Amino acid sequence: MATQPDWLDKGDNAWQMTAATLVGLQSIPGLMILYAGLVKSKWAINSAFMAFYAFAAVLICWVIWAYKVAFGKHMLPFAGIPGPALSMEYQLTQAILPTSGITAAFPMSVMVYFQFVFAAITLIITAGAFLGRMNFLAWVIYVPLWLTFSYCVVAYSIWGGGFLAVLGVIDYSGGYVIHLASGTAGFVGAWWIGPRLDADREDNRPNNVGSVLIGAGLLWLGWNGFNGGDPYMASADAGVAVLNTNICAAMSMLCWMICDVVYYGKPSVIGAVNGMIGGLVAITPAAGVIAGWSAIALGLGSGVVPWLSMNILDKKVAFMRSVDDVLGVFHTHFVAGIVGGCSTGIFATISGSEAFALTNPGGAIAGNGVQVGYQIAGACFVVGWNVVWTSLIMMFIKYVLRVPLRMSEENLITGDYATHGEEAYVFGEGSGGFVKGALRGKEIEGVPLGEEKGGIVMGKNPGVEEKSSGNGISEEVKRD
Repeated sequence: MATQPDWLDKGDNAWQMTAATLVGLQSIPGLMILYAGLVKSKWAINSAFMAFYAFAAVLICWVIWAYKVAFGKHMLPFAGIPGPALSMEYQLTQAILPTSGITAAFPMSVMVYFQFVFAAITLIITAGAFLGRMNFLAWVIYVPLWLTFSYCVVAYSIWGGGFLAVLGVIDYSGGYVIHLASGTAGFVGAWWIGPRLDADREDNRPNNVGSVLIGAGLLWLGWNGFNGGDPYMASADAGVAVLNTNICAAMSMLCWMICDVVYYGKPSVIGAVNGMIGGLVAITPAAGVIAGWSAIALGLGSGVVPWLSMNILDKKVAFMRSVDDVLGVFHTHFVAGIVGGCSTGIFATISGSEAFALTNPGGAIAGNGVQVGYQIAGACFVVGWNVVWTSLIMMFIKYVLRVPLRMSEENLITGDYATHGEEAYVFGEGSGGFVKGALRGKEIEGVPLGEEKGGIVMGKNPGVEEKSSGNGISEEVKRD
């Protein structure tokens, strides 16, 4: 029978592993299928693959060196000493964050994995601004560099016991560490990469709204682990965080929908998803330290302010239009993260702060107005650091490694097949009308089997051309 150390709490350990799994499901398959559905069909595979790759790459970097940069022993006010988290002795010991002195009643292996899923989803969120044109090799290089020099620094500064934690910045579960950082990096990186093809920007209708809603559902419910896991125990405050998370998301989605109806005359499913995401982002820094009424107020702010930035500011300011942030990461993560972070400084309660083991005497409503200043200072650091380091990383990839940030024009026209040799939707196999040859775009007995999409015929191999065999059936001829 396995031995159990005295410090282990089975309930806390089980909840922490469950919470980590819920957050992992937000990335794979959650954001994978949401991204694949939101983009044009010719980019569905590339968009999903960027998320899939990032999840795997971040994990390997995390356990070899990055975890200890973010949560290890003090090296600098904004970084821990890098090193592996792979030995059996290390993984079996009680979880502790050495700089801050925080301990938990589960092993280090669980802490390392729990913190990993947050790091992974941050990179995947950032990818949402780069879809539809970023060179995949550039993305492969970007992920470990940005993880090391951006994510880990911000995580240590706020969560690992660094200088922002000492200052008193409150970020319950990643409004700054994850969302403000990814929103900043996404916008800056999109500027460096450049825009998509004009045709792709003009016609950017989602190819599968159903899969978008499936991904959105996984995001929403997965956020129960996102915010509910950060007390590091199955505590009363974890329950408060989960309830507030759902309240804010619901209120934000409804407010966004109302804004769409008032301005455009009809509700939009994609708009509702953006509103939901904005609410989930905004509640993240505040989840367990504010009351339920404040969660409703915060949902109102996250449903209206990001809507205004996306639908008004983004269309009227020339510089905003010039930056091709494909999925609006700036609005749903940067703007919503600012709304949530600053509101935390206003609405944080004394009892909520105590329940989360904070020494902060609440926020402005509790008479501690200086907390708003701390929150603004924290936001300024996160934004400034990410503007600088995202730019440096992009310049390093482009000018030092000589790897193009943007795909070639030929690849941009074709999409997934040119980049990965695969297509998301191939129709015909197994159907009654399928015979040898590429039939997409043909008519069999008067029934059209395909149509032109994005410059190629869906389901047809762009590397072959058709040649009539004289019997009414097309044969494939390999192109040089």
